Amino acid sequence: MSFPRELSAYADPAHAGMWEVIQSRAAAEPFNVAVTAIFALAVLHTFFCPKLTHAAHAAPKGSPRARMLHVLGEVEMVFGLWVVVLAAAFLWAKGPGALGQYFGSVSFTEPLFVIVIMALASTRPVMRLAEQSLRRVAALGGGRPVAWWLSILTVAPLLGSFITEPAAMTIAALLLAKQFYDLRPSPRLMYATLGLLFVNISIGGTLTHFAAPPVLMVAAAWGWDIAYMFTHFGWHAVAGILLSNVVYLLVFKSELLALRAPSTADGDGTRVPVWVTLVHLLFLGFTVWAAHHPAWFIPGFGLFLGFVRLTARHQDKLAFRSPLLVGFFLAGLVVHGGLQGWWIEPVLGGLGQAPLFVGATILTAFNDNALITYLATLVPNFTEELKFAVVSGAVTGGGLTVIANAPNPAGQSILQRYFPDGVSPLGLLLGALVPTLLVAFSFMVL
Repeated sequence: MSFPRELSAYADPAHAGMWEVIQSRAAAEPFNVAVTAIFALAVLHTFFCPKLTHAAHAAPKGSPRARMLHVLGEVEMVFGLWVVVLAAAFLWAKGPGALGQYFGSVSFTEPLFVIVIMALASTRPVMRLAEQSLRRVAALGGGRPVAWWLSILTVAPLLGSFITEPAAMTIAALLLAKQFYDLRPSPRLMYATLGLLFVNISIGGTLTHFAAPPVLMVAAAWGWDIAYMFTHFGWHAVAGILLSNVVYLLVFKSELLALRAPSTADGDGTRVPVWVTLVHLLFLGFTVWAAHHPAWFIPGFGLFLGFVRLTARHQDKLAFRSPLLVGFFLAGLVVHGGLQGWWIEPVLGGLGQAPLFVGATILTAFNDNALITYLATLVPNFTEELKFAVVSGAVTGGGLTVIANAPNPAGQSILQRYFPDGVSPLGLLLGALVPTLLVAFSFMVL
């Protein structure tokens, strides 16, 4: 028998409550409990990554123990490592046929897209254009670090509605690294900024129906277009971003105003020809357009690599380590997440509007928010109010953990060098908590 079962194949008890349905499905297919337990252990592992990284630094440099601890402490490696455990359990319980069938059914389109879009968005021509554009916005505040901080955290997330959230996250994180984190703010402000970035990126992609993965999962099924997204979600998102930024600006006002940028010339003095930048934007636009078709965007990326080689004098060395690690992280998350529908679907289907919003927000912290909204499309008789609640809840909780939203690993991978023992999950949670509550207020009250 193939695994996982179709959700419609379960003989759920008539008129049963949420917990009864979950118990019934666990009894009908005990392996459900095993795969969820493995996923829970993987999530728990992410909370120990900073301690493992600290232990790696304390071990003799270059020793096998230090190398092993370093690998175990890389948050991008966690879910991929636990896929090995999952595969072993699959072989033992279901056999090689079921294992091959499941892995063959998993779509790795999103991890592949994130690898390509991160590599494209981090090139010198794209980053130079983004930096020059945001410099004009920051100039309204005198070009000081606080002006850069506010400009990046406001404009870049909204840009995600048009160039996709992973691209916006890459650009925002790289600019924050240069204009803010390099100035060595306090750890408290660093975590607050990281949490604010993750929350803003998560909701910033809701102005359109094609840029945010959790929206994309439901747009076709529920008939949502750009006009619907902007009138029902977009203005709430803009209000939430502005409100969160202003609150954190007031809370950290003294420290932000005290930051001083080094008195160095802008950029490295090397101009990028306009035509080179335009070609980069064409490749970026093509990749966004073909985001759901690897057969298009992967060959397109191959052509892009050739163009980079031809224009090497206007390029920096392409960095593949971070995109590949993020892709590995997302691929592992997709494999584990595809086996959690047996319990998430009855949870979503058994809640009213307000509890569903809260439930989706909390569930998102432990599952990719695109999985949450996809499973919502399988719940029959969802009203418009419930649809709004589950999607708004899923994007609201997208900054609470690194696994909550697909672009988060990209941002963490770029910025984690500023955190000596890696990014603490608790520190990220606390940094994102206030913006999450403010965004919840924007979606449910305003």
